Amino acid sequence: MSKIKILWADDEIDHLKSHIFFLEEKGYEITTVTNGLDATEKVKTHHYDLVFLDENMPGISGLEALKIIKELQGNLPVVMITKSEEDHIMEDAIGSKIADYLIKPVNPRQILSTIIKLTEGKRLETESVTQRYQQDFRNIGMAFMDYLDWPKWKEMYKKLVYWETEMAGSEETGMEEILKTQKQDGNREFSKYIAKNYLKFVHANGDNEENPLMSHHLIQKGVLPHKQKGEPFCLLLLDNLRFDQWKAIQVEISKYYRTTSEDLYMAILPTTTQYARNAIFSGLMPSDIEKRFGDKWSNDEDEGGKNLHEEFFLNDQLKRLRVGYESKYVKVTNLSSAKQMVEQLPNIAQEEFFTIVYNFIDTLSHARTDSKIVRELAENEAAYRALTSSWFDHSPLLDAIKYLSSKKVKLVITTDHGSVKVDNAVKIVGDKDTTTNLRYKTGKRMTYDPKEVFEIATPSDALLPTQHVSSRFVFSKENDFFVYPNNLNHYAKYYKDTFQHGGISMEEMLIPLIVLEPK
Repeated sequence: MSKIKILWADDEIDHLKSHIFFLEEKGYEITTVTNGLDATEKVKTHHYDLVFLDENMPGISGLEALKIIKELQGNLPVVMITKSEEDHIMEDAIGSKIADYLIKPVNPRQILSTIIKLTEGKRLETESVTQRYQQDFRNIGMAFMDYLDWPKWKEMYKKLVYWETEMAGSEETGMEEILKTQKQDGNREFSKYIAKNYLKFVHANGDNEENPLMSHHLIQKGVLPHKQKGEPFCLLLLDNLRFDQWKAIQVEISKYYRTTSEDLYMAILPTTTQYARNAIFSGLMPSDIEKRFGDKWSNDEDEGGKNLHEEFFLNDQLKRLRVGYESKYVKVTNLSSAKQMVEQLPNIAQEEFFTIVYNFIDTLSHARTDSKIVRELAENEAAYRALTSSWFDHSPLLDAIKYLSSKKVKLVITTDHGSVKVDNAVKIVGDKDTTTNLRYKTGKRMTYDPKEVFEIATPSDALLPTQHVSSRFVFSKENDFFVYPNNLNHYAKYYKDTFQHGGISMEEMLIPLIVLEPK
């Protein structure tokens, strides 16, 4: 391994000989100059891994030299060293993207610590993450061998997402594969948990720890308890937002909002917008929506939109709950409507309660399936999170959140379902009326291996509509997806490694419910 090369510019460099000797003994190659011009000339003609730059030198100042160095090599880490603690110098240096800022006098250990952080930090961080995950690996594996109740499943999924995000970009690909396998083990056990308990859950009211809060109780028990009378309040529903994607955008949101509660709730089956989001806004399970509002519920085989009455459902629920107000409702489906929403916020934010439904992430998920370019941009889970974060950082939605924070609007961020990356094709046979979703099917005559699916033979048992006397629902589990025997290999290859929703997985069903206070 070649030596790390450091350029140190200081007009009092002779007084730093002991520092330089100390670093050379540690194996670093140090080049010294006594002014800013010489420093810039060295950077033009030589390769360095790091530059120490004194702020106050004859000729051009350290800040002037910094600007030239950054123009020459924008990614070269530069550490500014100065005797001055004046705010404007520090602000100018930070504005010029320095890597660190040290106040004289500096000692050798301080310099060494800075070098290690800037030149070996990534390697040390990777080693630390790997060591910590190795220590936790056995605990996670042992937990999957025991019975996990609802609170423990939430804790376990948060832990897996934590390690997934910690390892993103790590050079330890072997450990990432181990974590991926452990997550697959988790989804296998979670599918068993759902198969055993789901019918009980949908008939419970979510009031105790054993029974999860579910979609149809979300507004009443997960959202409204956080609203104080008279305060402006926004419910922001980001369609298809997974918990790991929430963690990816949380960093930017935290500049404007403080997270006061970070919880998970359980999406109903099927984990699709048609079922889960209508259940959220109506406060009813799908079969009850159909009974109460037959003209406003559409089954899978019906033509037309399936989520055309969300505002009506939401305000009907608020009326039943007797909260004393209605909700202004805004739905964003494209960039134009997003910009329009931001323009209307001064009026919308005056409402006591308002709801924004934002559809971009679901659109991104579908685009990744259909577009080769988007699939390449979001090649894996880490890239998918990064693409979500990049979109958010430059979206009208962030502008909206900034504005809401400035007006002291309390915010709840949630979603209707998540998505899972599928990689295993499961064969199913159905007639022409069988639904087309890759993660669930409903129809009259379907043939499949019962061991490979979660079957609800009587839809009313799960409070789902019965389209025909012999209709049933089947759901794919873990990372499976359904394909028909006709041209099976083509579709198995086409949909492999795409993000889908509708079935049973932690990613689809354990979804974020975030409460935020404006800073």
